[in-house]
Amino acid sequence: MENCIFCRVAAGSAPARVLFADDDVVAFHDIAPRAPVHVLVIPRRHITSLAHAEAGDAAVLGSLLAAAAEAARRAGIVDSGYRVVANTGADAGQAVPHLHLHVLGGRPMGWPPG
Repeated sequence: MENCIFCRVAAGSAPARVLFADDDVVAFHDIAPRAPVHVLVIPRRHITSLAHAEAGDAAVLGSLLAAAAEAARRAGIVDSGYRVVANTGADAGQAVPHLHLHVLGGRPMGWPPG
């Protein structure tokens, strides 16, 4: 998906402050953070949203959650707490049509979030 910014980040052809990456996922700092710590975790393979994930995507979905926890550890927010969010679709606020998790922390989070 050459026109997908997150696919380009995953391929290394678009700039990003990468926190870590492996064969399945890339975690990088959001360019417009909504919290003191705001990391995005994406699958390398293009999946449009959580609604587009299929049964065969179970392993990569698990990798995304494990990577979100690792991102929180590396960002130093495990002890204070953090939020993991997957916006799915326009009404939920998904701005980039590539599945991604937001890892947010570094300040108290309110509830409800929206």
